[in-house]
Formats: sequence, C-alpha cells, structure tokens
Amino acid sequence: MAFLPRHGAHHDFPPHLINYRANLWAQRSLGVRQVLAPCAVGGLSTDVAPGDLVVPDQLVDRTSGRASSYVERGAVHLPFADPYCPRVSGALVAADPGVRRGGTMVVIEGPRFSTRAESRWYAAQGGTLINMTGAPEAALAREQRMCYAALALVTDMDAGAEDGEGVGQEEVFALFRSNLDRLTGLLTAAIAALPDPDGCACSTWADGLELTYEVP
Repeated sequence: MAFLPRHGAHHDFPPHLINYRANLWAQRSLGVRQVLAPCAVGGLSTDVAPGDLVVPDQLVDRTSGRASSYVERGAVHLPFADPYCPRVSGALVAADPGVRRGGTMVVIEGPRFSTRAESRWYAAQGGTLINMTGAPEAALAREQRMCYAALALVTDMDAGAEDGEGVGQEEVFALFRSNLDRLTGLLTAAIAALPDPDGCACSTWADGLELTYEVP
C-alpha cells in the first residue's frame, strides 16, 4: 500500500500545476494496481449536499493545458466510456452505508472557482459534482493499466447552485478537515475489501496492443 498526496506533502502544488503523469507513474512503479482517489468537490445539483460522500460513475473533462496522456507518438487510443473502475467503486460504496454511488463529476482547470453562469451551465449539462483534480488523473491511471475510483466529499454547493457570495476557500478546507477521520476509516475499510485486480478491464484493455509508452 502506498500513499501519495497529489498536491505535495505541504499542499505545494495548485491543481493546474500538479504533475499528474509523475504521480501516477510513481504509484505504478511501486507496484500499485488499484487507486483510491479521495477529493473535495462542490455540489452542482440538489441531489447532493455538503458533507455527502459520493462515488461518481462519470466524468466531464473541462481542463486545458495539462499533460493529459502518456501517449506522445503512434496510435494508442484509450477506451474511456466508463472512466472509473466498477470493482473499486463497489468496494468504496460497501465500506460505508452513507456513501452514494453515481453522478457526473465535472473537472475544471482552476485554481479559480466557477462563475455562477458557468456553474449553472455545468448543472444544466447534467453535472452533479465539480472538482479541479479528477482529470487527467483518471485517464492516466487507465493508461497505466491501473484500476481507479474517486471518493468525492461534497464540501460546498457551487456558485450557481445556491444564493450568497459563492464558494470560499476557507469553508472548503474547514469541511474537508472536519471529515478526515470519517474518510480515513472509510478508506481503511475499502482497502481491506479490495477485489483482486487481475482480469479487470482497467488492465486488460491493452492486451494485444502495442503501447508506445512504458508501463513500469
């Protein structure tokens, strides 16, 4: 088991400057086969509320300028219709009866929060959650033939989802801190119940293909 803080040991890297490729490469190099990815998210829909834990099943990537693939030559096209591993997602849901399964996570570039108009547009397109780190993280894990699932803690309702002054950093950080013990217990239980990754489609998608990048 390995733990890697995606923002650095002291939250050194903002979401748009994280070296996502290095993070996933490091994990695979250590022998990691399954990735549990807790993250803070805003709510876009009345289906969720601050304090909810959600395991999303879909992702919309609205980022730009990030190194989003290990593929730098040749023809390697990643199947990504279902971006999250259903088996690892199932282990997360089973670890706590309060965890909800399903929903679409919209990933924005950051580091700024959304305008009200942007937030309402994402919600109108079917977004449930909004986040700044879920892409290209999920796709890179799949390229490295690892199972990946997100565990989203709703820390706030996004600007277009409620009245008031909009999202603030302090409220986001405070709610995340107040849920750390719950997250730790849930992840511990999920890790103990993780299925055998052998044979999972997250890995076997590349069987028979000539990858133009290295999988450690």
